[in-house]
Amino acid sequence: MKLLTERGETLLEELAREPERKPWDVYPRPQLVRESWINLNGWWDFGANEIGDPVYDRRILVPFPPESILSGVDGFDAKKTPCLFYRKTFSLEEVPAGKRLLLHVGGADQELAAVRFNGETILAEYNPLLNGPLCIELRDPQAGENLLELEVWDYGGTDLPWGKQRDKRGGMWYTPVSGVWQTVWLEWVPGTFITEIRCTPTLEDVTVEVMSSRCPSLWPVILFEGNEWPVEDGKAVLRPESPRLWTPEDPYLYEFTVICGEDRVSSYFALRTVGTGVADGIPRLLLNGKPYFFNGLLDQGYWSDGLWTPADPACFDDDLLLAKRLGFNMVRKHIKLEPELFYYACDRLGVAVFQDMINCGPYNYLRDTVLPTIGFQRFPHLFRTRSRSRRSWFRLHMEAAVRRLYSHPSVVYWTIYNEGWGQQYTTEAYEILKALDPTRIIDTASGWFRIGKTDVDSRHVYFGPFRMPGRLPGFRNAAATGKPVVLSEFGGYVWKCLDHSFNLEKTYGYKIFESRETWEAGVKALFAEQIVPAVPKGLCAAVYTQLSDVEDETNGLVTYDRRVVKAEEALTRIEKV
Repeated sequence: MKLLTERGETLLEELAREPERKPWDVYPRPQLVRESWINLNGWWDFGANEIGDPVYDRRILVPFPPESILSGVDGFDAKKTPCLFYRKTFSLEEVPAGKRLLLHVGGADQELAAVRFNGETILAEYNPLLNGPLCIELRDPQAGENLLELEVWDYGGTDLPWGKQRDKRGGMWYTPVSGVWQTVWLEWVPGTFITEIRCTPTLEDVTVEVMSSRCPSLWPVILFEGNEWPVEDGKAVLRPESPRLWTPEDPYLYEFTVICGEDRVSSYFALRTVGTGVADGIPRLLLNGKPYFFNGLLDQGYWSDGLWTPADPACFDDDLLLAKRLGFNMVRKHIKLEPELFYYACDRLGVAVFQDMINCGPYNYLRDTVLPTIGFQRFPHLFRTRSRSRRSWFRLHMEAAVRRLYSHPSVVYWTIYNEGWGQQYTTEAYEILKALDPTRIIDTASGWFRIGKTDVDSRHVYFGPFRMPGRLPGFRNAAATGKPVVLSEFGGYVWKCLDHSFNLEKTYGYKIFESRETWEAGVKALFAEQIVPAVPKGLCAAVYTQLSDVEDETNGLVTYDRRVVKAEEALTRIEKV
């Protein structure tokens, strides 16, 4: 059943009236903002085949993947036509003297194989899904019309990170996505320009690192609170006069500007710390040095009309504000890396993020679900192929994820492996990530197969009651681990709103209710009877499954098309620990 969100319906109506309208017409990189940019979203020539020879026989609405309703491409199947081609003509009023034109592609699945500009191939064999957004210079741009072509390959497979998409979708697996799925844009920069800003906060100050395209003749200067702060050896320490700490209840952001020669960018930071510690003899998660309970929702990041890409960035605000209204202060971003505008929304609205890495490797139902569910949760890397290729790709992606999200204050927690999916070299992965980012909490194995190093004792409980701190099959006593206990998945209660459901025949979830009223009562009872009593005993975070329905899954707090909110009021509020 095809479902449109309200914002998706509005977008299609506006495009019918104004075909040149540009979706996602918002500057896409909020922590490094320049005044001018050129949005290339909108209608592109599009085609696909099996052999890699360019063909353009359709149109597609960028930045939506071709499998989505909003793309305007009907019945696309990457299994049959894995080579995708994009072409767009754009005009430049002038070519500023001494300026360089940069192309940005926010994300493409699975491999951005080639970029051609005015007929010349300038890039081949690059993978932005793994290595972060593409940024490449377009040489010799012309005043007037210019031609840009992108070639994306999606041959599937599990050696590369793949997330929740699967060729045979169904149950907890979703429609696969291919091609460009984030904003494509241009910007002019001077010969030497700022490439990255990295902020590391404490409770009193922040260390700002400024990186540029080449060593400048003059060090950058930071403008903050009306003063100039010199950057020495690429760093400056900013100390606000009256420090105000970031929390979900008070998500305060400080703004600053960096000037490097002719380049000028604006950015922001927040003051906050996260970590683990002991309070009253109980291991706890700490926010700003104090015990804090993270009450969260599993967020898959899928949309009924755009799949990986919502109709408008404002959809992020809608979801996050709904989560807060229903009593939650955190989302676990599940096996998906979002556009930066999502994390900016979390930063400014006050929603903490538990961020998953994206899984490599095959999934096995018996090994990864059945046996752990009945209690066999202490397997080492038994029955699992140790693939050097997957190990390498996973490490590259993990490094790219940290680099991309490091400065977002809302991101407080990394999850490396989910339920053993692609799990290998567990301690090595933890040590690599801890070296990349010692400032955040690391959940090495969310759910089970807790071997090797980790900062938390992370559990999934869907069948049977959650008890804290007692023993469960396959679990050690919580007090004996010495780690803060995190219930990183639970719930999954289902009420299916038929008029707003993707699949009318199949339903996926963990406990089915026949009415909205009994469902809401059941969810509230689950929190009141199992979660709230566990908090003073040592439970430090809980992640309810889930924020929204997704395809067969109808266990969300809101329907897949975001039109029906199932709960009328806050499901639970846990004020303090």
